Amino acid sequence: MSKRLITVVLTLAVLAGALGSLPTPATAQDDCDFADSIYIGVIAPLTGDIPKVGQSTVEAAEMAVDEINADCGLEIDGDNYKVEIIVEDNESKAESSVAVATRLIVEEDVLAIIGPQSSKQAVPTGQVANDRETPMISPWSTNPNTTLDRPWVFRVAFLDPFQGPVMANFVKAEFDAKTAAVLYDVASDYPKGLAENFRDAAEEAGIEIVAFESFTTGDTDFSSQLTNIIDANPDVLFTPQYYNEVPLIVQQARELGFENPIVGSDSWGTPDLLDLCGDACNGLFFSTHYAPDIATEVGQRFIQAYEERYGAKPDDVAALTYDAFQLLFTAIENAQSLDKADVRDALASIELFEGVTGIMSFDEQGDPIKCAVIIQIKDGKFTYYDSACPAGFPPEDMGG
Repeated sequence: MSKRLITVVLTLAVLAGALGSLPTPATAQDDCDFADSIYIGVIAPLTGDIPKVGQSTVEAAEMAVDEINADCGLEIDGDNYKVEIIVEDNESKAESSVAVATRLIVEEDVLAIIGPQSSKQAVPTGQVANDRETPMISPWSTNPNTTLDRPWVFRVAFLDPFQGPVMANFVKAEFDAKTAAVLYDVASDYPKGLAENFRDAAEEAGIEIVAFESFTTGDTDFSSQLTNIIDANPDVLFTPQYYNEVPLIVQQARELGFENPIVGSDSWGTPDLLDLCGDACNGLFFSTHYAPDIATEVGQRFIQAYEERYGAKPDDVAALTYDAFQLLFTAIENAQSLDKADVRDALASIELFEGVTGIMSFDEQGDPIKCAVIIQIKDGKFTYYDSACPAGFPPEDMGG
């Protein structure tokens, strides 16, 4: 057994312990004659603060790879190549993410990396990928620094400078908000950047920021910050935190007497939030990348297949991860090459792409231009409420 295959087997064994029983991969068609294998690294938070994000990542990755292999893999210059993944746990830590990315590139010689998801890990890992000239696609990271001046790094998610104004404009239109407060984790790239983007956009829209409160990763008592916010009496509270933190914030805010709307961002979109938050989150809104109840034909096929395989609707992380793999597969086949530079160039050359999370085009930084959706938590479910698109997007000839 080769070292590479041993690595894959051991990695999946670790995953099984972290996630429970993984679905059995689909067998490729009997008539496939694979010339060789293509190895793709996947970096996900299987342990740490947001393990559901890691689970969704692996499930979508396994599904994308099984589908392409069942169709005889990727065809390059007349030969069929089987796609295999090497999954690494970054433990929701930046330093672990950097370490596993280096190992995947140096020791495993992966063609490309999918992940990491969170900006706190994606930003430093992007530097590793760029320095070592290995294509990387982060499905979920929204902080601009992940791809900034890094020609080898791409993403599938929209950026915080877009998401911040989306939510600022939404609260102004929906609630006629004249004042707002923000509560965010100052030690994490994603919430810090998005909090600042929302603040700036809100002020530009004529909304006064009456409280701008912060805490540090790992805090669970927000009473001091929430008391300051309540004393400032904002019309709305914006908190761009992860699904494991939002329930604590919302529940403590309500217990302290804050009755005004609380809104959030795409980091809310993991179904575990519904169980953790309960009735306290009913009626609240957040921005995210896709809504299953308005999915396009591409999205509907993915949702149906995912539900049949895993018994649950895919969240935004799963959808974005699946899109990241489809982008990479498209680039490899367009490049007709397994040279990393050729694959990078092919990624950079993709002008329009229709994925599960919608139609997107890409700018010179490798960032997508795409629409956002507003989700309302209603009767214990994530329900589509509205859409927000960049001016003139999507193009009319792509179904806009």
